Amino acid sequence: MLPIPRSNIQSIRPYKPGKPIEQVVRELGLKGPVDKLASNENPLGPSRLALAALRKELRNLHYYPEDSCYYLRKRLARKLGVDMDSVIVGNGSVELILFSCLAYLEPGNELIMSIGSFIMAKIGARIMNARLIEVPTHEYTHDLERILEAITDKTKIVYLDNPMNPLGTMVTKDKLNEFFEQVPKHVLVIVDDAYAEYITARNYPKSLDYYNANHNVLILHTFSKIYGLAGLRIGYGIAQPDIIANLSKVRLPFNANRAAQAAALAALDDKAHLTRSRKNNEAGKKVLYRAFKQFKVFYLPSFANFVFANFPVDSRVVFEAFQQRGVITRPVKQYGFPNALRVTIGTPVQNKRFVKALTAIMKELHGEGQ
Repeated sequence: MLPIPRSNIQSIRPYKPGKPIEQVVRELGLKGPVDKLASNENPLGPSRLALAALRKELRNLHYYPEDSCYYLRKRLARKLGVDMDSVIVGNGSVELILFSCLAYLEPGNELIMSIGSFIMAKIGARIMNARLIEVPTHEYTHDLERILEAITDKTKIVYLDNPMNPLGTMVTKDKLNEFFEQVPKHVLVIVDDAYAEYITARNYPKSLDYYNANHNVLILHTFSKIYGLAGLRIGYGIAQPDIIANLSKVRLPFNANRAAQAAALAALDDKAHLTRSRKNNEAGKKVLYRAFKQFKVFYLPSFANFVFANFPVDSRVVFEAFQQRGVITRPVKQYGFPNALRVTIGTPVQNKRFVKALTAIMKELHGEGQ
């Protein structure tokens, strides 16, 4: 007889990451170039400053990391204008979502999120056997009014990814300001700003304003996206010191490794890399938009480094057709969109290969429909 897990464990569907290049090459025996446009990584790679710091740190990998991430937290606190006690570092910002659930949710408590939001908050609620409330979006964006209406005295966490992943849509500053004016004090609002550094829109909210106004907010950022350090797994959160102290109680020792801390610290100083990455992203969006318009594929204008596209057939068919042509995309069925793919914006060469593959696939689909 096998050990019996907690009753709620059976209902948890683990997070499924995008397929790595190595797996696709192994499974399909591909010989040509393979472009991974599935996981919203920066196609330009890491900052040269981060790489230099990483090479220097390699000689110290036999030592445990500095557990409190002192120097990275100090640098982030100075950059953000907050106290060090208001900053926590995680093994990716995704770990901080889990910490929030571990620290604040009990059976019977509620976590509210939108349908189509990043799935880790849902998994965290399931782990804690809390009640998950999923609110429909309005025009593919968080419906903040309905979220407010859904809050009860049992609600402990509201999760808002802004932009939303995998949709790429954004809540504006005015709407989020109104939301924070009305949200009850007993609720922790997680604002996930994973793609904030890509955004150039003037009406994008400054989440630190809500921290500075003493709202119960946890602001999440990551080094996995524009900073190009996804393989090192490091992110950070900003909140009032009491909230950070609670999250720290469920943190495992040494959760941020030496290499990640060193690379992240250096990456913060490479503003030129951020500018190049932002420019590449804005140019790439236009290429993908034109291609989707040409083939009448529904897509959502994106504020992130990916584009949500809905096809006329099951996304698995299109996903596999792209894979055969050496392009890895991301089906988002688990988010409730059976015909949709999320496509990361690549380099100009990668985007060109994506458009070439899309052209061939849409011609095949058109032929099958005749």
